[in-house]
Amino acid sequence: MPINLQMPALSPTMEEGTLAKWLVKEGDEVASGDLLAEIETDKATMEFEAVDEGTIAKIVVAEGTDNVKVGDVIAIIAEEGEDVGAASKVDESAAEKPKAVAEVAEKPAEPVQEVAPKVTDEAPKVAAPASDGNRIKASPLARRLAEQKGVDLGALSGSGPGGRIIKADIDAAEGGTAPVRSEAAAPAPTTAHAPTPAANDFDIPHTSEKLSGMRKTIARRLTEAKQTIPHIYLTVDIQLDKLLKLRSELNATLEPRGVKLSVNDLLIKALAVSLMQVPKCNVSIDGDQLKTFARADISVAVSIPGGLITPIITSADTKSLSAISTEMKDLAERAKEGKLKMHEYQGGTASISNMGMFGIKNFDAVINPPQAMIMAIGAGQKRPHVIDDSLQIATIMSATGSFDHRAIDGADGAQLMQVFKDLCENPLGMLA
Repeated sequence: MPINLQMPALSPTMEEGTLAKWLVKEGDEVASGDLLAEIETDKATMEFEAVDEGTIAKIVVAEGTDNVKVGDVIAIIAEEGEDVGAASKVDESAAEKPKAVAEVAEKPAEPVQEVAPKVTDEAPKVAAPASDGNRIKASPLARRLAEQKGVDLGALSGSGPGGRIIKADIDAAEGGTAPVRSEAAAPAPTTAHAPTPAANDFDIPHTSEKLSGMRKTIARRLTEAKQTIPHIYLTVDIQLDKLLKLRSELNATLEPRGVKLSVNDLLIKALAVSLMQVPKCNVSIDGDQLKTFARADISVAVSIPGGLITPIITSADTKSLSAISTEMKDLAERAKEGKLKMHEYQGGTASISNMGMFGIKNFDAVINPPQAMIMAIGAGQKRPHVIDDSLQIATIMSATGSFDHRAIDGADGAQLMQVFKDLCENPLGMLA
């Protein structure tokens, strides 16, 4: 029996993705563990491995197709000994019914009571295509073909299961033989909404670009974070001269071994040690529970083409500075290539975001849920500073902690900021 290869859920938050590239073609034999495709999720590009053996009978979703829902059939595999030609001609409606959908099973259609047809002179009206609210149900292939051929899905009646529009309906529409959706059969909207006005560009020259899956996810998560998390912001000024001196001394020893510490490496370590010294800030809200973590995993904001990702330095409180530096360079490089594995950016107990390299003096970062705090790092700058009751010039850095006030009291957040400041100004303490 042909095997329906479905769009996988490659991360806990993934609902759809882009089939970036096929690594196989129709007719290729595949075995368990073979790489089949590259799939772009909301955070990275991942390789999709085969779990079944057989021959690629049909590629249903072309490479480059975006917004492919988790659970949609993307290819058909003929099992060993099965006729590939027959498998490739499997009825599309059957291919749309995956054995197991990763997210939400489709709601079965309500039973319809049969009645005797009424004889009239009017042409029979066809049923409207099945829809979920205002969303017309159509297979991914049908949607793609409709877009390519300029066919209005809303004007068609689906012949697939539950009224779903399939490829045959698009082909019929192109030939002028498809049943047309009756206006009388169109479902009434459940809730009346005023139409969303189109944005006015005021005739200003501009370009438009479709939002990527990553950008959509960033927009959604940050909007939710600001709407649902009561942020409290606490800022300290930190004298960096001792930390910069220690970094220089350590690099003199480490560079012959191929390791060069950045200021950010030391700040990651300082934040991790601070969280272990102030465990009331190394927490997360989970429903009606407060989780306190036994280690400090630091998510580090890294800018990549099209967005932002936060690879994680696990157990940063116990790792050496050289280990943090080596691991961070590797994670950042692979993040920019879109090659991070899911566990390398999912999780973390707190985050750090450094914009000092852009000359930003200070800023307030948005918490990365489900975490309860993030440290925003500004640029180290030469400023007038009082040292031993005299005004001197020192390298000063502003750091602002954003705290989830549901989980962390202001006094506990202030204590964490004080410990972080002390460790940065007396950096040997983080090495003890």
